[in-house]
Amino acid sequence: MTFCAAPFEGSTDSGHRSPMRRGACPSLATPMVTGDGLLVRLRPVRPGFTPGELIEIANAAAFCGNGILEITARGNLQIRGLTAETVPLLAEKIADAGIEIAEGLAIETPPLAGLDPSEIANPVFLAERLRLTVAAHQPPLSLAPKLSIVIDGGGRLNLGELTADIRLRAVRTGGKILWLLALAGTEATALRIATLEEAAVVPAVMDILESLALMGKDARARDIDPAAFNVRLASVVDPHDIESMKPAPNSAGIHELGAGRSILGVGLAFGQIQVQGLRTFLEALEIVGATEIRLAAGHAMMVIGIAADRIAVAQALALGHGLRAFPRDPRNHIAACAGMGACASALIDTRAIAQMVIDTAPSLLDGSLTVHVSGCTKGCAKPSASALTITAASIGYGLVVNGPAFAAPNAYIEENKIRTAMAHLHKLVSEGKQAGESARSCLTRLGADVITTAVQQG
Repeated sequence: MTFCAAPFEGSTDSGHRSPMRRGACPSLATPMVTGDGLLVRLRPVRPGFTPGELIEIANAAAFCGNGILEITARGNLQIRGLTAETVPLLAEKIADAGIEIAEGLAIETPPLAGLDPSEIANPVFLAERLRLTVAAHQPPLSLAPKLSIVIDGGGRLNLGELTADIRLRAVRTGGKILWLLALAGTEATALRIATLEEAAVVPAVMDILESLALMGKDARARDIDPAAFNVRLASVVDPHDIESMKPAPNSAGIHELGAGRSILGVGLAFGQIQVQGLRTFLEALEIVGATEIRLAAGHAMMVIGIAADRIAVAQALALGHGLRAFPRDPRNHIAACAGMGACASALIDTRAIAQMVIDTAPSLLDGSLTVHVSGCTKGCAKPSASALTITAASIGYGLVVNGPAFAAPNAYIEENKIRTAMAHLHKLVSEGKQAGESARSCLTRLGADVITTAVQQG
């Protein structure tokens, strides 16, 4: 079955991609050129790693790369500073350690899948069936490298804020568990297509993937004419009658699962960690009983297996290693890309600017908004809009209000005035907030013109 397609951009006739191209997705097979060498991105076949497996990866990264590891906003592991000679060696070391790395189509499930008593259904089994079906398809499907699928069981650490080409979410209605199918977006923005019995899910998704493959190797779900698909699929219930998921809480902190079980969520500071720091932290976690580490959205790790009476010790260990281990850590609310020196496109030191925002404008970081610091207009750390985005500009910095990094800045700030500008913004919010008002609500009420005037004061 083939769907009608709307026009789309990005097609090429060459049959290959430049490693610098943003549309490429770095892997062991196709590393990407960055400012500090080659970068690869790893996803485990199983839901998580053992601490020992992550230690092996850290050792390999130290030997083959520059000693910097990252967890992405989507919860993938990245190894930086590789060369054409060391990438095959890295792959060999990972294989020798018996660590299975997923290749091909990205199928993502929540970090607590199968463990979370609040989830409606365990999405891991459905994800595995779909993965095997895609792998067995003949001829192999040629799909866009960044095409992604989210399969969400509906638990507390859901993936509602992640953008995906194809979204599946477990819903309970009329005493039955169904799967809500939506295309091209987040939980809030994706177009709802149908609600399906579980047996119908894999065939429906394969139908979409086959159609995308026929449309071309750069086709994405946004290019599908939804009417062409909608008329072919009978929903069990109207998909628009399904209640939206509640936003997931920040992953940092202790998550109680009931029956005396707890899981610790820890985040990397601005998405990066040195190999030595990660290795010593993981060794300490093993001592206190950790058995599994699951990577999570928001540059985070979920630490599983620690007894409830020792989890506070693990939380203190995380804090001591410079990690985000508490829900109120202001670093939870800043998205920063790799920045100048690590990325060839970045023109500013994003991590230094992120720390400066924490130091000079703490009133912004109450959890109601995310401040995005982007080294260029690509906005890799947060492609969607943010309440405030600081990005590189010709005179120093641009400030985008309620927009993504590629939007035209509302204000331009000279390089030597960024600290003063953030101090003015802190004062605007701290003094301008009404009783019970959040930073986001305050900035929304004041508006872009008032924000622009504040940051451009002398």
